[in-house]
Order: sequence, then structure tokens, then C-alpha cells
Amino acid sequence: MDRSTAEGRARVHGPAHLELVNVWKRFGEGERQTVAVRNVDLAIRPGEFVTLIGPSGCGKSTLFNMIAGLLPPDADGSILLLGRPQQDGALLGRIAFMPQRDLLFPWRSVLDNATLALEVEGMPRAAARRKAEALFPEFGLKGFEKHYPHQLSGGMRQRVALMRTFLFERDLILLDEPFGALDALTRSMMQRWLLDIWARHRRTVLFITHDIDEAIFLGDRVMVMTARPGTIKCQERIDLPRPRDAAVTTTPDFMAIKRRLLAVVEEESLKTFAAAGPA
Repeated sequence: MDRSTAEGRARVHGPAHLELVNVWKRFGEGERQTVAVRNVDLAIRPGEFVTLIGPSGCGKSTLFNMIAGLLPPDADGSILLLGRPQQDGALLGRIAFMPQRDLLFPWRSVLDNATLALEVEGMPRAAARRKAEALFPEFGLKGFEKHYPHQLSGGMRQRVALMRTFLFERDLILLDEPFGALDALTRSMMQRWLLDIWARHRRTVLFITHDIDEAIFLGDRVMVMTARPGTIKCQERIDLPRPRDAAVTTTPDFMAIKRRLLAVVEEESLKTFAAAGPA
């Protein structure tokens, strides 16, 4: 299972949709400097669904923020889109991203929350609403256009946030633990629903999660980060057939992959605890 990053990158034919080359992120200076991310190499093919896991505090969200353009990487490395290096600030607005919280505005209806990114880009409100309304049936929200966030379940709120992300119409989507706050049953349903949406739209997805089962179920590949300072330790190619349903999680192949990944993540988590010292 310990396939090197170099091996993973070699499999990408033509320019990767997203490529990180020797990416670092440090905070502070001198003795108080913290290295959050170091020497990250990662390549994702167009249309691929890649999941990223690792122990708490390993730098997953820092990496997410750099790819989204919210945080500049250090000068050591570079981030490329379709083979082109991106300078400071160039990534912002070129990638659709959804953070852990849905960030719906309570005073806006479901429809107006969904159209927010389109309006920010300058699309007239009426045109943005027409565009969003066409997607409501596909996202399981037909009939809820005039509702407000407080009237929705957690799963439905996440559907609205994901629809807003898809409406932004970027070919690369970053999702940072979008289902982390949901109960187990809703989370399972949302995972299957997301795969169905992805299969129809075929966007390139980088999905961050703490849940190994979720990472395997969703991904074409699972990337594992080390304890801080975070780098890519290994990857696992997921050769389970698509489309996937809940039954695949009980198969011997799925369980074998889970055992391998769990061993790696537990090894890195022990390093995190050891570095923290006695309580």
C-alpha cells in the first residue's frame, strides 16, 4: 500500500488538473516557528475524486486553504492548475470550495443562499435564480426554495451549500469535511448522493475527511498525511467498482483497504500524542 508520491504522480497522463510540488507552510519565525506543512507533492487528474486523511492537526485544512487561494504557500514550492504555476492570489476564485460549516445566511431563503456565488460574480439576481432553480430537483431540494436555513435538517443544509458550490461552476472542487457534523445515517445517505452528483457532473474533487470509511467509499485514491509537519506519507488506489452502494463497505476488499489505511493513520496519530507529551 505504501506507494510513493512519485509513483502516484507518474500515473497522471498529460497535465494534472491540480498539482502541488514541494509545498510548504510555516507560521512564525525563529524558535517560535511552526512548520504546518512540508514538502507536499500531490497530483490529481481531471475528473478524479481524491480523498485526504490524516491525524488531527496534520495540516489538512492548511493545505486546503492554500489550494483554495486563501493562504499563500511558502516560496519553496508551487501549485499548478492544468500545468500552469499559480502566483500569489491567482488561485482565489478559480476553485470552488466548501468549508466544514455550511455558512448559510439565516436571513436569506434557500434559493437566495444557493445563488450567492453567482450574484457575487455579477450575474443578475433573476438570472441566478433561474439557473439555481433548475438544479433544485437534482439536489433533492424541490419545494424548499422559499424556506430558510433554520427550517432545514442538517443534511438539507449541506445540500444547499453543495449546490451553491456546484453553481460556482469551477471544474475543481474542494470539500473540507462537509458531512462531519451529520449523524451516521444522514452521513451515509449524503455520501451516496454526492457520488451520484459527481458521476453526473464529473468535476475534479479533493475531499478532506477524518473518516477512513468515508475516504475509501468516496475516493478513486486515498492520500494519507503524516503527523505535523504534514506531508503525504502514502496513497491507496481504490479499485472498488463504481457506482458504489453501502454493500461495498462489507466486502473483503473494502475491509482489507481499511485495515491498511487504519494502521498508517494510527501510527501517525501516536506520533502526535507523543509530541504533545504527558497530559
